[in-house]
Amino acid sequence: MMDSDKKAHILLVEDDESLGFIIKDNLEMNNLNVTLIQDGNEAINTLKEFKYDVCILDIMLPGKDGLSIAKEMQNSGLEIPFMFLSARSLKEDRIKGFRTGCDDYLTKPFNIEELLLRIEVILRRNSKNAIQKQSTYQIGDYLFDYKNQFLKYDDEINRLTQREAEILKILVTNRESLVKRSDILIQVWGDDDYFKGRSLDVFISKIRKYLKKDKKIKVINVHSSGFCLEIADFS
Repeated sequence: MMDSDKKAHILLVEDDESLGFIIKDNLEMNNLNVTLIQDGNEAINTLKEFKYDVCILDIMLPGKDGLSIAKEMQNSGLEIPFMFLSARSLKEDRIKGFRTGCDDYLTKPFNIEELLLRIEVILRRNSKNAIQKQSTYQIGDYLFDYKNQFLKYDDEINRLTQREAEILKILVTNRESLVKRSDILIQVWGDDDYFKGRSLDVFISKIRKYLKKDKKIKVINVHSSGFCLEIADFS
């Protein structure tokens, strides 16, 4: 179910020994690396020592409960996505859980397949957030700095306008994939009318000129559909 090329690392904090091992076995059978901890105090120390992709917290724990762990994670600046597993199913308990900043809240008893799907959603969301936070990108032989709005080729620097940088970032983060014209127009201009579409064509032409020194790079115009940034591999 999960991507087998890169296993995500999950910290499971569950004091019910039999349930913990059942969850761990099932997650590992679905290409996830799982560390199982049964004590709340040990959990926060482990979180500080290793960068996990997702933390799954039971709320009722010995030593330190799940809500306290979540608050300490935030106070310590640990930006790790986490979800609660809890026998507490009342609306008030769920609200209290989400107020701590959790990504999800699943009540016991639960279906393992549902847990896997929820983990997958958290991993996918976190991956997208990481891409959105990224500021610099390698485009063939060019270095693209989105934040500072420039393209660098060897010692030559091309300064970009805000819209040029925004359009290029959309193409880069979707490289080798078709990006619809309407999606670019709405993201950059907030509208996809005809005249803004003509402006987009002008910006695409400018971006092609900026990138022309690297013959591996092509900005493909897919007629009436959109654009695709392709970078050939000659190695």
